[in-house]
Amino acid sequence: MLRFILKRLLLLPLLLLLFTVIVFIMLQAPPGDFLTSYVAMLASSGSSMDAAQVEALKQQFGLDQPVHIQYLRWMESLASGELGLSLEYQRPNSELIGERLVLTVFLALFAFVITWIIAIPAGIYSAMHKNTFVDYLLAVLNYVGVATPNFMLALILMWLAFSNFGLMITGLFSPEFTQAPWSLERFVDLLKHIWLPAIVLGIAGTARLTRIMRANLLDELNKPYVVTARAKGMSEWRLVIKYPVRLALSPIISTVGWYLPQLFSGSLIVATVMNLPNIGPLLLRSLIQQDMYLAGSILLIYCMLTIVGTLISDILLALFDPRIRMEGT
Repeated sequence: MLRFILKRLLLLPLLLLLFTVIVFIMLQAPPGDFLTSYVAMLASSGSSMDAAQVEALKQQFGLDQPVHIQYLRWMESLASGELGLSLEYQRPNSELIGERLVLTVFLALFAFVITWIIAIPAGIYSAMHKNTFVDYLLAVLNYVGVATPNFMLALILMWLAFSNFGLMITGLFSPEFTQAPWSLERFVDLLKHIWLPAIVLGIAGTARLTRIMRANLLDELNKPYVVTARAKGMSEWRLVIKYPVRLALSPIISTVGWYLPQLFSGSLIVATVMNLPNIGPLLLRSLIQQDMYLAGSILLIYCMLTIVGTLISDILLALFDPRIRMEGT
């Protein structure tokens, strides 16, 4: 296991280097650049910029250089421990991302915990009470949860809260705490607001994981080792929790690799609709404005989260499923 982890960690720099190339190519693929979007925005607001000013800004931002030179400049900033300079905000990307990082991580962890503490017990109960009323009810709720877009659920909940209680449930803080420094009162206010965005972000994942857990557990419950354990008089709940549940968790654990960056982004549309101050809207803004260094830095973080999430999945799979062996990996 230790050798496997070390191999993955040694591959991490190479994979990140490969991802930087792919991300940068993707960001360069759309026509135009940051100045094109900036000049278009000025034109829509009734302002203008002459060719000399545009050329001066190109030189300032390095947009007059060839693509490979721009990539090397970005790599130089990454090698020095920075994430480059945002073209739009003219601030280090590390500062812009750092301002939203704490809330992004807290919201992602909150949604992740809600998803797992609901999905796993619901899937187990549904499998052990197959074809009962509760099983059918959970199945209907799961289908609704998967079929309903998160942003639509957010809009419905926002409308219900405002129409019935007069509450505005956008954002993660009350107006008086939005720009306030961190304190116990601000943290308590965050807890009052964070539960709804976390539920909205986690509802689809909860529905999917519940269905996966139910199907996997039903498959395990029909295997010979379960029948043998029952014949020896082992209690049903002890039997199910000790063996089939561990094996049924394997496909779910394997999804951590893609689920982690998905939660970290906070769903771009949901975050925009609910005015959440996480990294999602910042990425959307950078993509619209073609702020390539900021967008590239955020996408690179997502790539790293995918790699780390996959490594965590592999480690957990080896711990939970004794059938998995690391020899020859």
